[in-house]
Amino acid sequence: MVLLVTCLALGTVVAAMASLNVALPDLARDTRASQTDLSWIVDAYSLVFASLLLPAGALGDRFGRRKALLAGLAVFGGGSAAAVFTTSPAVLTGLRGVLGVGAALVMPATLSTITATFPSAQRARAVSVWAAVAGAGALLGVLATGTLLEQWTWRSAFWLNVALAALALVGTLLFVPESAEADQPRLDAKGALLSVIGLVALVYSIIEAPARGWGNPATVGGIGVGFLVLAAFVLYELRRRHPLLDPRLFRDRHFAAGSLSITLQFFVFFGFIFVMMQYLQLVRGDSALVAATSMIPMALAMMPASRLTPRLVARFGFRAPWTLGLVAVSAAMGVLTQVGTSSSYWVIGTGLLLLGAGMGLAMTPATTAITDALPRSLQSVGSAVNDLSRELGGALGIAVLGSVLTASYRSHLHLPHAPVAVARAARSSLAAAHAIGGPAAEQGRGAFIDGMHTALLGAAVTAALAAVAVATLMRSPRHPSRHAAHTKVEGGPATHAETRPAGLRSRH
Repeated sequence: MVLLVTCLALGTVVAAMASLNVALPDLARDTRASQTDLSWIVDAYSLVFASLLLPAGALGDRFGRRKALLAGLAVFGGGSAAAVFTTSPAVLTGLRGVLGVGAALVMPATLSTITATFPSAQRARAVSVWAAVAGAGALLGVLATGTLLEQWTWRSAFWLNVALAALALVGTLLFVPESAEADQPRLDAKGALLSVIGLVALVYSIIEAPARGWGNPATVGGIGVGFLVLAAFVLYELRRRHPLLDPRLFRDRHFAAGSLSITLQFFVFFGFIFVMMQYLQLVRGDSALVAATSMIPMALAMMPASRLTPRLVARFGFRAPWTLGLVAVSAAMGVLTQVGTSSSYWVIGTGLLLLGAGMGLAMTPATTAITDALPRSLQSVGSAVNDLSRELGGALGIAVLGSVLTASYRSHLHLPHAPVAVARAARSSLAAAHAIGGPAAEQGRGAFIDGMHTALLGAAVTAALAAVAVATLMRSPRHPSRHAAHTKVEGGPATHAETRPAGLRSRH
């Protein structure tokens, strides 16, 4: 029951990251949100989620993971209930940020509860279930929202959040035991503040770039400030006795490979979902339910691939299935760059099958590499880094690929004979162009396709670079006994003494 409840809580917050994508056309028409507004509404959740994961995870470990789950689910459910009653894109963006606060408390508590509760012989399989839910939860959220939109408006997506949060909260009260680390140091508040400022500055500048221009001083300066603050965060953490996140952990190549892989996988995945849901509904003309069910091939491939991966790792080691999965993700994006306004669904379905299989193959080794690289006393750090990598990747994917899409859409949409107000509205989003109809809608669809191809090509390159990085980092094993322990996934993770990075032994 502990695994079921924690996976329900995980699925609730994961589904919310993607489920609203299927409602974007309806939301844009109802609230008159521009393409940039849509990026913010979707990404505010991911950005706050990613920014607060480390401090929220530390609070859960210090004061109790069960308490963190309960508080997070309450905030998440309350914010969702409030979002039902707004019509302003700005207010909706703010409330999505509130949901991100709740999700940041929930997600690290789920994985750290699993690693603290399950014995080593069962932990790898439990983590594989967690990874499968983490991947498939987004797709299930899309399907559920698509079904609801057949009868109700985009607000039904938030009512779904309320119902799932309430169910998970009751399950946590009844079945999840409390767990905490009694000797946790004080929260690194300055480090947390630096990480939040750096991430917000970076993502804000990327999302606003299409409106301001990529060469605009505010854009370049904002991105530069983001990187400088994040660099300051790294330097500050290196000097801390009890850092929020010790950069030295990334000296372990398994830990580094897992973190990088998760970040880039979800960069591709959530950026793709953001783009594809609009394509299916506004270019192909599919209903919300048809668009959602179009994603089923991805889920059908992802779940069995994720469950099969521990056996493949036990037989071949981490490197082969992991790298193969990332190559499949890159190939999927390559296939989807061939999609046009009248493409057969078979082209889309082929890309989705490749994407699902690739994500399933790559997620479990990456997650297990992160958690196995650390001793028991640092399992909470591993959980937080895994979650941070995922949400940061998702936030950046939506920001970067969404911005590339928006910039390309606006540059390719030319309506010289249309009234200025009409042209401006059509340029704001494809949903607006679709509502205007006529030449604006027709040219808008073509411009959107051009932008989508550019964005998905960038995603394909990103996944290919991730495959090269993982293959390089995992090329030679660490200490032989530890490599052998890692390959025995079916028997559970190695003991913490075996999997502890050399740089940590003297400190713990």
